[in-house]
Amino acid sequence: MEGKKLDLGESIFVAGHGGMVGSAILRNLREKGHQNLLTADRKELDLREGAAVRSYFNEHRPDHVVVAAAKVGGIHANASYPADFIYDNLAIALNVIQAAHESGVQRLLFLGSSCIYPRDAAQPMREDALLTGPLEKTNEAYALAKIAGLKLCQFYRQQHGSLFYSAMPTNLYGPGDYYHPENSHVIPALLRRIHEAKEQRQPVVTLWGTGSPLREFLHVDDLAEAVFHLLQLENPPDWVNVGSGSDISILELAGIISRVVGFNGEIELDPTKPDGTPRKLLDISLIEETGWHPVISLEEGLTSTYQSFLSEQTTGVLRT
Repeated sequence: MEGKKLDLGESIFVAGHGGMVGSAILRNLREKGHQNLLTADRKELDLREGAAVRSYFNEHRPDHVVVAAAKVGGIHANASYPADFIYDNLAIALNVIQAAHESGVQRLLFLGSSCIYPRDAAQPMREDALLTGPLEKTNEAYALAKIAGLKLCQFYRQQHGSLFYSAMPTNLYGPGDYYHPENSHVIPALLRRIHEAKEQRQPVVTLWGTGSPLREFLHVDDLAEAVFHLLQLENPPDWVNVGSGSDISILELAGIISRVVGFNGEIELDPTKPDGTPRKLLDISLIEETGWHPVISLEEGLTSTYQSFLSEQTTGVLRT
């Protein structure tokens, strides 16, 4: 179950290359000198269609695979479309992992999420907290699909000796994020709303919930560096947390975003709306033991992300 380090000439299929995470991974691999990179957009390859995925793998025979493809969204989207979230994400995991096994892929890294851990897991959450308690209801469907993908990799590795393993990132943000006003994650949602409040000279921005939940955030370029690091390991863990190692309240986050954007109005709270999990902080000691550490601070990352937001808005490529 050990593997050799990546060779620059070997092919790497990045599933989900068009999203924020996949595009960051592609940028990082290119910067490291990898040119034999395989990608397919949704029109070319729907990862939910098993026959199409098998055909793609049989034709292209990638040496390595990174599964960054997923149906993602914030609290509102997860609560509104749970059947879509569990079906789409289960289908992606099942199809890609099985096709990779059948076609002889050397190494597969599956990306999950910190929401796989129990709602009331001890903080910070260690990898061995998995399946020790009930999940957070607001994103249970997505979490179950990601747990299934993680377990698929673990059991294919156990039964077949395939070097299939997983990384569980914390909340991510950065260039190429999804800025839908209702269905996006907290940073892009807040950044867009606070930017629009500034532009429209609104005196107040309202936050869902009490503002007290604590969240951990990692810039997507830090994650991309972690992915590259994990692809080099000869005997990686079955699954490993990837985070920043620190957290912040949603109210404090709104304050930093306001400062970065230049919004001088008030932030008010709507406690009638759900908070979600009270706290989500990953224990990242396992990946740190392998030699990776995050390097981008939250304020630095938010500042560059806001500049990317403005640029994407100006050029018409903002994902909404």
